[in-house]
Amino acid sequence: MIPCSILDLSPIAEGATAADALRNSASLARQAEKLGYNRYWVAEHHNMPGIASAATAVVIAHIASSTQKIRVGAGGVMLPNHAPLVIAEQFGTLETLYPGRIDLGLGRAPGTDMLTARALRRELKDSDMQFPRDVQELMSYFAGEQPGQRIRAIPGVGLKVPIWLLGSSLFSAQLAAILGLPFAFASHFAPDLLSEALEIYRNRFEPSERLAKPYAMVAANVIAAETDDEARRLFTSIQQSFLALRRGQPGKLPPPIERIEDFASEAELTLVRRALAVSFVGNPERVRQGLAEFIQRIGPEEIMIAGHIFNHEARLRSFEIAANALRCGGAEARVSAA
Repeated sequence: MIPCSILDLSPIAEGATAADALRNSASLARQAEKLGYNRYWVAEHHNMPGIASAATAVVIAHIASSTQKIRVGAGGVMLPNHAPLVIAEQFGTLETLYPGRIDLGLGRAPGTDMLTARALRRELKDSDMQFPRDVQELMSYFAGEQPGQRIRAIPGVGLKVPIWLLGSSLFSAQLAAILGLPFAFASHFAPDLLSEALEIYRNRFEPSERLAKPYAMVAANVIAAETDDEARRLFTSIQQSFLALRRGQPGKLPPPIERIEDFASEAELTLVRRALAVSFVGNPERVRQGLAEFIQRIGPEEIMIAGHIFNHEARLRSFEIAANALRCGGAEARVSAA
């Protein structure tokens, strides 16, 4: 048994709207709560026709208002796009509305292409230098008010909003270790540096007021169905979507096809297999065995499941199978209000 959570981008399927996607996210979150999932995170992306979670704080409020107790948060907010004070105010407000339920995961990528990043009106050069300063500034707004402090996040000051660092490389692993923060690795689409990042994070971790020992969460795709053939067919939606993005043609989540080999060249298939290597696709027993072996090998404190499936009912069933495989029910969060 391991704490297990969900990462959702509110995918917009072909033939559907953003309103449909957001309703489906609320539906999935309610099921996740019943199944014993620990957290439900949404992620910031911009100018993506197939993703409805661009206004991440607003979507978090939507999910939190649709549920009762599951933790809800950002996986993550792309901090270079925002002033730290604005994020502190947004998440201070969320924590005030839904006390003890809000997480704030921070990434340093823009979550979009460079042209759109410029339209977001944040200077992106020297982001490796600026990101650590922005994280520490943001953390300061949640600290208790200091004598003579002239700038405060209201709501926000004095609130214990857990802050996570997210990454797909080694940079955020090192920073999370230095700052004593929990760390989440995006192995569901960038698995190459997973083991090295976790080793750096655990070996260099410095205890802090927020966290006494390392706490690592890793992400995995799970596409589960009653048969292997049906799961593989459902998985082709993610594969097509990934390849469309790599081709510079992002779109809505496409319906599944019978053979992904008919959609892509062998070189493209090699790319997608490598990027989506941490994916567990198959019947309930195959998924259970694959997840168990992965967790035993990597040793995370928590696992986060992603799974974009064209049909909403099939998506609900897939996350139900994953919850049973992971024995999510009864697992309690080990990071709640760090």
